[in-house]
Amino acid sequence: MRKILLILMIIGFTSGIFARTVIKFATLAPEGSTYYVVMDSLNKEIQRLTNGEVKFKIFAGGIQGDEKDVVRKFRYNQIHSAGFTGVGLGEILPEVRVLDLPMLFRNYEEADYVTSLLYDEFARKFEEKGYVILGWADVGFAYVFSQKPILSLDDLRGTKMWMWEGDPVAEATFKALKVNATPLALPDVITSLQTHLIEAVYVPPLPAVTLQWYTRLQTMMDLPLANVTGAVLISKRVFNKISPENQQILRDRGKDFMRELVRRARIDNQKSIELMEQNGVKVVKVPQESIDEFYQAARTAHQALVGKLYSQELLDKIYNALDEFRARKAALK
Repeated sequence: MRKILLILMIIGFTSGIFARTVIKFATLAPEGSTYYVVMDSLNKEIQRLTNGEVKFKIFAGGIQGDEKDVVRKFRYNQIHSAGFTGVGLGEILPEVRVLDLPMLFRNYEEADYVTSLLYDEFARKFEEKGYVILGWADVGFAYVFSQKPILSLDDLRGTKMWMWEGDPVAEATFKALKVNATPLALPDVITSLQTHLIEAVYVPPLPAVTLQWYTRLQTMMDLPLANVTGAVLISKRVFNKISPENQQILRDRGKDFMRELVRRARIDNQKSIELMEQNGVKVVKVPQESIDEFYQAARTAHQALVGKLYSQELLDKIYNALDEFRARKAALK
């Protein structure tokens, strides 16, 4: 009888350690968007695989505030998980912004190669800061959209450019490009386009459509400015309350669903370009001589942030990885 009582006590004790967990998740993405649909599907999958022991409660459409607000709410345990772009990720781990550098990647293959290469390293560093990464969730390449064609650096310098307020990468980028950009919060952009305070923005195509910015713009520069990094993080404090088996389910399925999210986001971005073209936005091709000039200026921005956000060692590691990747690709042609 004593043995039976002891076993029952142990079972009761261990089940109390790993009680049912509701993870409060915040995202700027609205309900019905691809991001929301994928996260909702992940939530249903997690509930199924954990027998209802773990679930997400999704707060969509930015109702928990912008990314910096959400980071603060993590600290007070008001939010346990969130989808971030590089801006929010950089509030937690500044060196991750190296992945947002201007014109670092020339195509998605390069971005995928480098982010995969650095995944474990950044995962470890996020955990040291108190967060667990469930997967990269890149938003896609940002392009410059403008009210007039931009074919060169001089054209860009002569445009009233927007800059995401408080973003050190954007600040360094436009300083290196010698562009006088106006810092504004996201909600102020559409009004500023209407009043001509600004004439150009940089953003992936899908947000340009969903935020309706494109309705105030006429052209899209076909040269990608930067890959907009993203990831889903969960508070380690909450993650540690989950059983090891369910933790592994979250890690594995989270990574799988984030890959699917990235795949769908790229399709949505391409469809958004097509929609904007149908509505009068003209995609302008940048001449090769101007592309070379942009790349050279971008390197200056990369160096400007060494020691401020990331180390020279990390930047060189990425440069070397890209050189090797490009050499292999060239050898196959």
